Amino acid sequence: MSYPLDDSVIIIMKFKIRKAASRDSKVFLDLVRALADFEKLEPPSKEAQRRLISDTFGKKKRLNLLLAFSDGKAVAYALYFFTYSSFLAKPTLYLEDIFVLEEFRGMGVGKSLFLKLVNEAKTLGCGRMEWAVLTWNKNAIRFYEELGARRMSDWYYYRLDQKRIERLAQK
Repeated sequence: MSYPLDDSVIIIMKFKIRKAASRDSKVFLDLVRALADFEKLEPPSKEAQRRLISDTFGKKKRLNLLLAFSDGKAVAYALYFFTYSSFLAKPTLYLEDIFVLEEFRGMGVGKSLFLKLVNEAKTLGCGRMEWAVLTWNKNAIRFYEELGARRMSDWYYYRLDQKRIERLAQK
């Protein structure tokens, strides 16, 4: 039996997600620089890169990192850590970054990374997951809302940068 062929192409991407190890430092920093390019921001300085690697892989680990690979190439990452909710009396998984290289978007890599984090939050007894999205990133907003996430309207995020921290610490 023969089937007519059409012009559509189906691409099935195989990718692997795993927790990062120190040997992944270079590819992790490459992805962070790609995120900076995407967000039109300055990439981390050399010193900031050293701190990022130390905080992710060092003795006083502060961050957790998942990497996604396609054919051995790192194509995405999720950087996260834990905060705590005093009202729930449970940890919160805070997603700092999730980033997929442009040529791998729309293939399920980001969704797989995100769902891996959802399962980790469940396994660790987290009361919730939280993250921030840039207001101009409509694709990310749509992605999260299609998964059932809701934008918080009753909270404002505030920030003290390093200069203001130093200034206030002197008072």
